[in-house]
Amino acid sequence: MTTLTNFINGKFVASASNETMSFENPAIGQVYGTAPLSRGADVDAAFKAASDAFTGWKRTAPADRSLALFRIAESMEARADEIIAAEIQNTGKPLWWMRDAEFPQCVDHTRFHATLARNLPGWSTGEYLTGYDSSVRREPVGVCAQVAPWNYPLLMAVWKFAPALAMGNTIVLKPSDTTPHTASIMAEIFAEHLPAGVANIIYGDRDTGRAMVAHKRPDLVSITGSVRAGMEIAASAAPDLKRVHLELGGKAPVIVYDDCDFEKTVQGVAEANLYNAGQDCAAGTRVIVQEGIAKEFTAALAAKVAEFKFGAPENDDHFYGALNSQNQLDRVQGFIDRLPSHAEILTGGKAQRLNGGYYFEPTLIAGLKQDDEMIQTEVFASVQTIQTFKDEAQAIEMANDVDFGLAASIWSENHGRVIRTSQDLDFGQVWVNCHLVQAAEMPNGGFKHSGHGNDLSTEAIEGYTRVKHIMSLTGR
Repeated sequence: MTTLTNFINGKFVASASNETMSFENPAIGQVYGTAPLSRGADVDAAFKAASDAFTGWKRTAPADRSLALFRIAESMEARADEIIAAEIQNTGKPLWWMRDAEFPQCVDHTRFHATLARNLPGWSTGEYLTGYDSSVRREPVGVCAQVAPWNYPLLMAVWKFAPALAMGNTIVLKPSDTTPHTASIMAEIFAEHLPAGVANIIYGDRDTGRAMVAHKRPDLVSITGSVRAGMEIAASAAPDLKRVHLELGGKAPVIVYDDCDFEKTVQGVAEANLYNAGQDCAAGTRVIVQEGIAKEFTAALAAKVAEFKFGAPENDDHFYGALNSQNQLDRVQGFIDRLPSHAEILTGGKAQRLNGGYYFEPTLIAGLKQDDEMIQTEVFASVQTIQTFKDEAQAIEMANDVDFGLAASIWSENHGRVIRTSQDLDFGQVWVNCHLVQAAEMPNGGFKHSGHGNDLSTEAIEGYTRVKHIMSLTGR
């Protein structure tokens, strides 16, 4: 049995609550570890450590903060097998995916933010008003409360701690209660390379997260989670006017025009919603295909989706693995059970308890109307819908007609059409003839109920800094 311990002020310490919670391997549906169920005293201790450490860390030279992050990345790489095994055990992700894609991104994105520590954007010092000299300082925001999600436990933790630490902030990070394992390894790495109190990790449930947000000390709250959680956090942070960074849900449209590269589009659109078992806020959940090719494309997509294999993480033939938990599996099944009579399941549609794990078949559903639940609400699973449209105007109208605004994709060989459509889509990220491709140098963020603020790119460090204008009378 794996036993995790809070990491506060550079040390692994017992929780003051003496309460614990269990976590499991969703690929087999078995509990294999426990973590503290942190309460108010633990939250207080973590924020005190972060607050005490902030004065020294914010004055650390950018070169030193950069070096610390580079060393963290090196230690992650050195412990790659251990970290990958822990992430797989706690999430059910395929080994090939963690090894070849997700873990390399974790290391690369840590290194990317290490470079940003020494490359701050800013203004030129100068006499913008005669007789007065102006300069602008970019400073860390302060102490940051960060809550990471369960769909990408390590990668999303990197997206939070790396820019915050690079800019001179200190952090209290809480991983999801269902996927805390790799955070414990990161705590060991932080202990090697960071001063005590700069990075603190506590474990807990939703109430722990609420206590972090409501706490007086944090200057910024960052969460990746559900819309409901985001709204609660925004309301809780409002009395203290804390800065809030929210990366919430999505319902990404996939617009397929009749001039697309048919075969490549079928393959790409199928994959767009099956990475990570569809547990991705930017997953291509809503296929909207032009009427002229709708019948042929729908048949081809259904056949393609049915080809994808899922199951045990160690099998490289499996494209995706388990859902997060029995609760998530039940939630997905609920969407299927509530489908209206006019909906048609073209393939899949069933839960599979393979070897005790929580799996859902690759699923494609047709016949849904724009106001149906599955069109409007995030399912977060290997479930994709398909609708039809007549022209560009209708495609854009249907795509935008949801509360979310995180991501979208356009599939077309017509450059002008692509440009027009991308300009009119109300989403923070638009892919063209691809989906779910990410570069550290480019921002990741959404509009509307998908939240506000950006991960990655120089936009991330904008969120973790504040600017101060200093104007001096020169006497001229």
